[in-house]
Amino acid sequence: MAEQEYKIIRSRRKTVSLEVTAEAEVLIRAPYKMPLYEIEAFVRKNREWIDSNMEKAKSRVQRVDAYGMMTENEISALCILAEAAIPPKVEYFAEILGVTYGRVSIKHNKSLWGSCTSDGDLSFNCLLMKAPESVMDYVIVHELCHRLEMNHSPAFWQHVEAVIPDHKKQRKWLREEGTIYIMSSE
Repeated sequence: MAEQEYKIIRSRRKTVSLEVTAEAEVLIRAPYKMPLYEIEAFVRKNREWIDSNMEKAKSRVQRVDAYGMMTENEISALCILAEAAIPPKVEYFAEILGVTYGRVSIKHNKSLWGSCTSDGDLSFNCLLMKAPESVMDYVIVHELCHRLEMNHSPAFWQHVEAVIPDHKKQRKWLREEGTIYIMSSE
């Protein structure tokens, strides 16, 4: 992989990392003082991982192109559907988990599927209406579990797993398939 095939982002970090974005770009994050030859060696060492993930990202981009972009009317319709479907599920799962929550809002987010504030306000992406119901349930439970743990510690994941035993499958769907819906709604 030639240098022009990836972008280097330098910062005050201590380690080097790489990312293949949803748009099939390779980003290398490196410390300011790391020599270019060390970055190039890191890229060579991780070539197989980069190639594999680039292939997946390019496939997603092609699928988005084939799927087509959603219109504003389609997104508005999804928001209306989500406003009817999600709050009852939040109430149901909150009771199972024994947690309280504040407001529930539905938005069209460009990257997040859901969020929970420290005050307990919950926000969900209207694009969840395009996801399988099991994925929607997972996102709702995930955000409600933040009412028990405001982090992603092992204790947090135990709470999630107690309600959604196959949560890893749902997370995988969001990473692989959900990206297509996010990209097609920008």
